[in-house]
Amino acid sequence: MFDTLGLICMIWWHMMLFHPLHADTQCMESDAQESPIKNVNVDWRRKMELSWESSRNFSEYICTIMDGDEEYIEIEVDSPLCIFPVKIYMPLHKGVSFVIKVPNTNISKQCTYLPGGMNGSAIENFSCVIYNIFLMNCTWQAGRDAPADTQYFLYWQKSIEDNQMECERYIKDENCRNVGCIFQNVSIGIEKAYFLVNGSSKDSLIQFYDEYIDLYKTEILTAPLNVTANCTRDSSGCIITWHPPLTSHEKKAKCFQYEISIQNKDEPKEEKKLPQVWTDTYEFQNYNEKKRYTLKIRARGKNCLVSSNWGEWSEPIEFGQGKDYFIFVILFLIALGTISITLLLYCLSKRYCSLKNIFPPIPQPRDKLISEGDIQIEYVDLPTKSHTEEVTRIEE
Repeated sequence: MFDTLGLICMIWWHMMLFHPLHADTQCMESDAQESPIKNVNVDWRRKMELSWESSRNFSEYICTIMDGDEEYIEIEVDSPLCIFPVKIYMPLHKGVSFVIKVPNTNISKQCTYLPGGMNGSAIENFSCVIYNIFLMNCTWQAGRDAPADTQYFLYWQKSIEDNQMECERYIKDENCRNVGCIFQNVSIGIEKAYFLVNGSSKDSLIQFYDEYIDLYKTEILTAPLNVTANCTRDSSGCIITWHPPLTSHEKKAKCFQYEISIQNKDEPKEEKKLPQVWTDTYEFQNYNEKKRYTLKIRARGKNCLVSSNWGEWSEPIEFGQGKDYFIFVILFLIALGTISITLLLYCLSKRYCSLKNIFPPIPQPRDKLISEGDIQIEYVDLPTKSHTEEVTRIEE
């Protein structure tokens, strides 16, 4: 039996796939005269190419690009083509301004690259997170003014050398709309990754959304490994050791900072957050061998391409002897044994007395049976009666 919702989603996906992006390039002249710079074209892909035609031959041009946050970069070229550095990392969905100038003249042209489509139709709240070393989830919300039939598609590039890829496993909402993507076997590089989400609708053009992200900043670090606590009774206390968390890109131990939490198990509210350390060992000097402790550790990155957010806590481990309950256990066992024996004797006594009352003992017969051959003769001592004999004498 076919999954109706899945079938509808698949048909919708094929209908809207490969819908082109829409953007407008608006230019204005620097003066009233007609500019020799015409037909300005912007390549929105990561090459960031700006090209134009010129009715006059100039030996030099100056190209400037500026984003909405007023960050800009300027380069000089000798032909009507500017290829900006790939590490410019300027998202285009907010709009980008370009200025083309001819040095030592008043000739210039300023253009603005604006995404086309219906306002409020682009996605919102886009975010990505890497977890379990190689997995990544990206999620977003549909534009607040997007038509009901709008469908979104995610493309990304890990670096400029990599090909652009579309999401292979979308997360869908109850309306069969793509609202996220699950990636597998993701590795973190030194360059920012580029993400692009465009949309399609039968009713109107949908604005696209793009963003550059440092993947290492989105990673949730796994817990430190092999956490152990070796304790002695001398002044050295406990030596706590561990291994750095696993990552797909950074193996240096110096790149991690650790937070140690030690909790007294007998007093759960007493938790100690120890000073943050940079090494994979720590000496716990306030160790009391008569107490039982719970230990856990987490990590974050420092001075490397590692997330500065605290990662996951390690599984708690226990160390320390705790309170000496041996004497209490012995006394408890003795008391329990005494009570058990007493109850047993009482039950036996009770049972014996009850049987005696219900079945009184049968008296043994005093008569004996004497067997002579096949004849049994019973001698019975019959009771004798005493008589008082009176003698009357009659005299004549």
